[in-house]
Amino acid sequence: MTPHKQIYLVTGHTDMRKAIDGLSLIVSDVLEMDPLNQAWFIFCNRDRDKIKILFWDTNGFWLYYRRLEKGRFKWPGANDEQDALTINQHQLNWLLSGLSLEVSHGHKPLNGLTVR
Repeated sequence: MTPHKQIYLVTGHTDMRKAIDGLSLIVSDVLEMDPLNQAWFIFCNRDRDKIKILFWDTNGFWLYYRRLEKGRFKWPGANDEQDALTINQHQLNWLLSGLSLEVSHGHKPLNGLTVR
């Protein structure tokens, strides 16, 4: 599955005992957003070794869960405040690969090349 709309990283930490109902309440009550808008909402625990991704698809919620056996996610906003940070697909891939969201650029694009 790939995101079709916005991707929101919920800063701070979230209690990973929360399931779909609890996470959707955070989206609606704390973030004041619509959990049914097909955006992806990504939550992380205090130790930064577990994430959950919540999103609505047609007629029900999806809830992805990932637990790292070693290492930590490079999660922004280590405080208790929960806010939504918009990220793109590349940043999501970086995060899931253990990289920071602050990677400023990849390979420089090459223009005007010809095949010899």
